[in-house]
Amino acid sequence: MDGVSVLAIGLNHRTAPLELLERLSAPHGNLPKTLGRLDELPNVDETVVLSTCNRLEVYAWAEKFHSAYEYIYDHLADQASVAAAEMSNSVYSLYGTDAVRHLYAVVSGLDSVVLGEAEIQGQVKRAWQTAEAAGTAGGNLNPLFRQALGVGRRVRTETQVGRELTSVSEAAVALASDHLGGFAGRRIAVLGAGEMGGGMAKAIAPVRGAELVLASRSWQRAQELALMLGARAVHLDELAAELVGADVLFTSTAASSLVMDFDELDKVMAERGGRELLVVDIAVPRDVDPAAAALDDLRLCDMSDVRSFASANGGHTEAETRRAWAIVGAEAERHGDKAAGRDVAPLISEFRRRICDISQAEFERFDARLASLDAEQRRAVEALVHGIVNKVLHEPTVRLKEAAPDGGSEQLAGALRELFDI
Repeated sequence: MDGVSVLAIGLNHRTAPLELLERLSAPHGNLPKTLGRLDELPNVDETVVLSTCNRLEVYAWAEKFHSAYEYIYDHLADQASVAAAEMSNSVYSLYGTDAVRHLYAVVSGLDSVVLGEAEIQGQVKRAWQTAEAAGTAGGNLNPLFRQALGVGRRVRTETQVGRELTSVSEAAVALASDHLGGFAGRRIAVLGAGEMGGGMAKAIAPVRGAELVLASRSWQRAQELALMLGARAVHLDELAAELVGADVLFTSTAASSLVMDFDELDKVMAERGGRELLVVDIAVPRDVDPAAAALDDLRLCDMSDVRSFASANGGHTEAETRRAWAIVGAEAERHGDKAAGRDVAPLISEFRRRICDISQAEFERFDARLASLDAEQRRAVEALVHGIVNKVLHEPTVRLKEAAPDGGSEQLAGALRELFDI
C-alpha cells in the first residue's frame, strides 16, 4: 500500500476505555511539540493531531502506509507510556479515501458521543489551525481539512442530525436534569470555564430558579463567564464550601491531574447530612477521583454515562442518519476522484508535451520544403497537424482520466511511460 496519500490513525470513545484515552490525551499547549515530533518521523510529510475528550487521532500525509503507521503507532504508545501491545485492540487506521471518509464523518459529528454534536467542528478547525501554525500542515492536508469543514456544514444544513442534543456539554446537563427532575430551586456548581465547562454553564443559565456558581483555575475567566451569564464566581479554593450546599457539580477542566481528590470530597459529604450530591465529570483526563464514587450519597457520572444517556435520548431517526452518511460517502468519493485525477495529471501533461515537441520538431525539419507556402497556407498546414495531434492525444487522455477514480490508471500509465519513454 505504497504511494503518497492521507493516513488516519487513532483511538476514540468507541474503541478505547476511558483510562487509555486519559493517558493519551494531549493538552492543547503541548500540541506544537507533538506535531513537531510526528513531522520528523520517516515517511511522514504533514501531520494534524486531533485531541478531544473522546478521541486522539493523527492525520498524516504519508509516503508509505505501513512504515508511517508503525512509526506513529509507536509514538502514541510512548506518549501514553504503555506497551505497544496494550493499545493494539483500541487503535484503528485508515488510508486514502477511507481516511478521508472518516475525517468527514468526524467533523460532521457522526462519530461523536452525541450524534451530530457541533463542538467537534470547532475542535477539528482548531487542530488544523494549530498544525498550520506549527508548519506541519501544508499543500496536502490544508485543502483536505478545508473540504472536511465544508462537508460538516453541509451535513448540519441538509439533515436533521444535530438538531436535538447538539453537544457533549448539553448531554451532560440533560443527564443531570433528568436525574434531579429539573434544576429549579437547585444550586448548581460548574468547575471549568473553557469550551466544555462554559458550554455546560450556558446550557444551565436560562433555567429559572436555579442558582449557578462558577469556579475555574483561572479566576479571571470565571468572573468573565459569571458576568456574562448572571452567575456567581468563586475562587477554586472556595468550591468545596460551595459544594456543601450544592445539588450538582459539573466539571470539565484541562488539568492534567485530579482537581478534586477523594479526601476533599469525603469532607464535603460529611458536612451534607446525608443529602445526595450528583457529580458529572466530563473531563479527560478526569477532574474528580474515580474512587469518590464509593462515598455514601455521592453519585459520580463520567463520559461513559453521558455517552449512554446521549445514545438513548439523541432523538435522531435512522433515515436522517443515513442521509448524513450518504453525504459523507459521496463527498469522500468525490475527493478520491479528484485526487486520482491529480495523480495522473502530471503524466498527461508530460505526454502532451512530448507529442507536441515531436510535432514541432517535424515542422522545423520540413521548414525548407514549406518555404513556398504563403502565410495563410502555412497556418492551414499547422492547424491540420495540430488537429491530428490533438485527436491522437484525446483518447489516451480520456482513458487515463476515466480509469483513475477506479484505481485502474496504474497499468495504463505504466504502458504510456514505457511506450513514450516518459
